[in-house]
Amino acid sequence: MALNWAMLSPERSPIPLPHEQTITSVDSGAELHLIIPNVPPSGSMSSGGSGSARVMKETGRIWLTDQRMVFVADTKNNKPAFESLSVPLTSIQATKFEQPYFGANYLVIEIKPSPEGGLTEGTKAEIRLNDKGIFSFVSVLDKTRERAIYMKRQSAMDDEEALPSAGPSGAGSVDIPTDDPPAYDA
Repeated sequence: MALNWAMLSPERSPIPLPHEQTITSVDSGAELHLIIPNVPPSGSMSSGGSGSARVMKETGRIWLTDQRMVFVADTKNNKPAFESLSVPLTSIQATKFEQPYFGANYLVIEIKPSPEGGLTEGTKAEIRLNDKGIFSFVSVLDKTRERAIYMKRQSAMDDEEALPSAGPSGAGSVDIPTDDPPAYDA
């Protein structure tokens, strides 16, 4: 959702948000290709934009928490194209597990950008794991994302139930009849 917005500790790990719990992490060998269209895609998500996009590639580590996925680039040898990518789980619009004929399996995620976050509509990230298989990571990500979306919906429903009901209490309110409707003859 946002480039370079994750607060990092001196050890270059993300500083947890309030009440955030880490679910899993990939400690090395995570490769992230970030595709940011210059022009948002028109029509469906698969149609793409005008064809021009900025592509950035970094290797680093990934943390998956109950609230977000955070990628932190390695900075050992050079200055990375981006330091970190922080994506709230509810901002992941879709995931797709790719199994090419030649090459390693990888995950594609479509990201809903935040205002001033450095990303545009139609941004996608491709995640590859060099040191281990990606299927178990995809499974954990999907389950954690589904739970985050469920919890967000539950919270919204709870907030709606807590709202006071509108009633006839004040000037300009409509009178509601209190009598029962007339009885019908049998």
